[in-house]
Amino acid sequence: MGNKGAYLIAMLIALLAFLPPVSMAAESVEIVVTGVEDEARTNVQEALALPPGMVREGKVDRLWLERFARQAPDRVRTALQPFGYYNAQVETNLSEERGYFRLMAQVSLGEPVRISALDVALTGAGAGEGRLKDLVDVFPLEKGDILLQQPYDQAKGGLEAAAEELGFLDARFTAHEIRIDPPRTSARIRLVMDTGERYFFDGATIEGAPDYPESFLRRYLSFKSGEPFSYSRLGQTQLNFNNSERFKEIVVTPHKEEAANNTIPVSVQLKQAYRRSLRPGLGYGTDTGGRFSLRYRDLNMLHRGHEYYANLFISQRLQGFASGYVIPDADDIRSSTSLQLNLQREETTYVSRLVALELDKNRSFGRGELGTAYIRLQRESFTIGSENSSSRLVLPGLRFTKDHYGDLIRPERGFRYFFDVRGTHQLIGSDVGLIQLITEGSDLMPLPWRLSLHTRAKVGLTLLNDPMADLPASLRFFAGGDQSVRGYSYKSLGPRDATGEVVGGRHLLVGSIELERALFKDWGLSVFYDIGNAFNSFTSVKLYSGAGVGVHYYTRVGVVNLSIARQLGVDNPAFHIHFTIGLEL
Repeated sequence: MGNKGAYLIAMLIALLAFLPPVSMAAESVEIVVTGVEDEARTNVQEALALPPGMVREGKVDRLWLERFARQAPDRVRTALQPFGYYNAQVETNLSEERGYFRLMAQVSLGEPVRISALDVALTGAGAGEGRLKDLVDVFPLEKGDILLQQPYDQAKGGLEAAAEELGFLDARFTAHEIRIDPPRTSARIRLVMDTGERYFFDGATIEGAPDYPESFLRRYLSFKSGEPFSYSRLGQTQLNFNNSERFKEIVVTPHKEEAANNTIPVSVQLKQAYRRSLRPGLGYGTDTGGRFSLRYRDLNMLHRGHEYYANLFISQRLQGFASGYVIPDADDIRSSTSLQLNLQREETTYVSRLVALELDKNRSFGRGELGTAYIRLQRESFTIGSENSSSRLVLPGLRFTKDHYGDLIRPERGFRYFFDVRGTHQLIGSDVGLIQLITEGSDLMPLPWRLSLHTRAKVGLTLLNDPMADLPASLRFFAGGDQSVRGYSYKSLGPRDATGEVVGGRHLLVGSIELERALFKDWGLSVFYDIGNAFNSFTSVKLYSGAGVGVHYYTRVGVVNLSIARQLGVDNPAFHIHFTIGLEL
């Protein structure tokens, strides 16, 4: 066949992988509908879908088909009623030619039924409730509109759901009628909700977790005594306890039958999980080489709900130990104060030995939003290029993260952004004075045909009060690697010294765009383009780029990624393989 033929076949297979699946099943009966369009046509076609068993092994049950054809006009008229057409005329015809059947349905819609009178009202204790009144005011149907069933049902269901969410658990419709006069093509709607009395929370009893203080457990309640009763608040309470990882069974039960003066008591029954855990992990990445990790956690230190953790991380290029103590906030379950010790040795384009102690004050600003004020005491010795040096830093800073990805393993859409601004000065005990900003973001957008577009960017900026001062290795920027510019080795891009060694820069620009096609249930195939570099001056920026293809396999414990990237815009471009796999045991 030759190399060209093999190349064309490979290209064809790759193209087919990106095409949507096409059904190859043959049909012995054709259904044709005329005279109606859009959603009404779709509803008619669904009403005329052949029942299972009418066509078997290419043969049609003719008697059954003829009976179905006689029923077709009634099916079509019923399918048109939700769109306001109650006077439609339907003519059907069943024909056969050489064993091939065609059922024609010709529709004459006629005049639609329009609303001649509309009465939507509230009675009961919640008649003046603003949210319910707003739903009545924006009722989707008005006098003179075509009578559409779907907006009516949605508005009715929305009123019920809103009343329940506001604590009106006995709300009911005392009138819910649509009177249709087909000859006059008119309809009268009357919808009246009696909200009944409002219910409130009457506190909560928590049992089954005697090792935790009562005040610590009550942090997970998403309601307070005296607040309007809400089932969504109960669901959030269940989720709060579950996300704490401290309990293996959680049952949150409202006791409406015990309500007194419209107040409902709630019970929370817990079963404690093991407070201590030890989890090993194995993995490999072209950035880090082979790696092993060991994580120890105790989620109830001093029987006060405090957390202690210790992480050991060993890889070919990075070895480290991190240990921390976390004190949960007294009121907010997502806020805390923590103290962390970090010991680390890294050997890439440089060699660094680092000891750091960091005090963090973490505060939640909402779901997926976390802000941190911190101060970091750091001592580092490093060899970079021909330079051997050490540094001492007292580094205060602020971090903020917003994460809006629903599924951490294989999200379908979402975004994340992060920024970290930090600074120091010789007056507070550091060897160097600086301000540094790091910001990064990513976005995942779903596209048709099981495609998704993933974009990301990262920017780093450093300002020094002494232009001749040297940055410690841990604060310098490098580019290249699995999460940077693919096509280049890990931290192989950046300013170089007189000997040609990469020594890192004060600033960083990195961006990526990746188009992925989902394959089967757990696989994906992508094409990507990366660009970026680290540098010392914006007047002499040189950006490197790479492009390639990737294969991704999604598992419960993480993603296996294999990418092949080619360098672009350089003499003698090379290919580089990037591979990552991780497993928590």
